[in-house]
Amino acid sequence: MDRCEAGRLLATMIRGWLREDSVILAVPSGGVPVGYCLAEQLKLPLDIVVVRKIPVPGNPEAGFGAVAPDGTLVLNQRLVDELGLDQVTISRLAASRLREVEARLRRFRGGRKPIDLAQKEPVLVDDGLASGFTMLAAVRSIKRHNPRTVVVAVPTAHYDALRLVASEADMVYCLNVRSGFLFAVADAYVDWYDLDDREVQGYLQKAWAKSPE
Repeated sequence: MDRCEAGRLLATMIRGWLREDSVILAVPSGGVPVGYCLAEQLKLPLDIVVVRKIPVPGNPEAGFGAVAPDGTLVLNQRLVDELGLDQVTISRLAASRLREVEARLRRFRGGRKPIDLAQKEPVLVDDGLASGFTMLAAVRSIKRHNPRTVVVAVPTAHYDALRLVASEADMVYCLNVRSGFLFAVADAYVDWYDLDDREVQGYLQKAWAKSPE
């Protein structure tokens, strides 16, 4: 399975409940090809929600929280306590990540306005959930736009991450649920690699060319 096939499989899973005003919101980078192929199958508009994990000092692959462009901040409080992170350090790292989020948003959008989500049904899509905190930040951020409901759809996720996200999303769909101490999103895929910004922009440009504003 690659990300596009995952998007098509998700389309089969969620097609029955969708309404005409549903909108696919993909999380860059890996969520964009999933969201693109999902939106294409369901004939729905595609947009993005840029959120980023806040890296653990000295271990950039791990995160202790996540931040969205509007400043929505979600922390893994258990990990924060274990690491002994103080508020000054948290604020500094969050502010640095927020600047990166804002830069990525400008780069990917290229001046395009976001879709108005008021009273719509956004479907938040990523290529998988490991801890769930990044998606939780996205859910909380999108709720500020007064949608009718907020739905999360992912190809794979750890069980604990799904529980975390389901505590605040109205509905969560997942094709492949896993558990255990060792979990990696990549394990659910046969064809897996890290996308660069050029590929992400390519998917978005193709989607947006079909629905120019």
